[in-house]
Amino acid sequence: MRWTVVIPAKALPEAKSRLLPASADAAAHRHLVEAIRADTLAAAGAAEGVARVLVVTDRMGDPDALVQRQPGLNAALREAAEYAARSWPEDGIVALVGDLPALRPDELAAALSAAAQHPRSFVADAPGTGTTLLAVTPGTSLDPRFGAGSAARHADGGAQLEGGRGLRHDVDTAEDLREAAGLGLGAATAAVLRAAEVPVRSS
Repeated sequence: MRWTVVIPAKALPEAKSRLLPASADAAAHRHLVEAIRADTLAAAGAAEGVARVLVVTDRMGDPDALVQRQPGLNAALREAAEYAARSWPEDGIVALVGDLPALRPDELAAALSAAAQHPRSFVADAPGTGTTLLAVTPGTSLDPRFGAGSAARHADGGAQLEGGRGLRHDVDTAEDLREAAGLGLGAATAAVLRAAEVPVRSS
């Protein structure tokens, strides 16, 4: 099965405010957030089975992204999923969080292979309470329920999938970033941290 992957990208500087302590200033924070997004996008685009990656954002004037009309993460994902279903009705749809700097293409490919067996499925984050991936097969509404405690909500009518460590490890805080570095960071995030003279481990 082929998949359309939808990744939300909140406009800076508000994006990833809890990650600010990991950067020296606002400009460094911007570079770090953009690098984390770039690594997530690169891994998603390289995963077997992914036909395309769509970015949905609340930032007006971005020619490379869908701009959401209604506020909020879930509204943005619903709009993007509806667009994808109209445009590529025979492909599955995946909502993937955009802060997975340790994600590897093979991890995502494995999760999507498993997702093809279920109308709706999800991958929980490392603590087991949040969600990093929500997938639906053609003809099934995405019905995203992201936010605190989303894993329990997605489990209502969705199958929980196993996920590789990079797929389950989203980054919200400086501590999350340090843990992700232990898994192996993507090239863009590793480069930003090296430039800031922060010890990192790259994939």
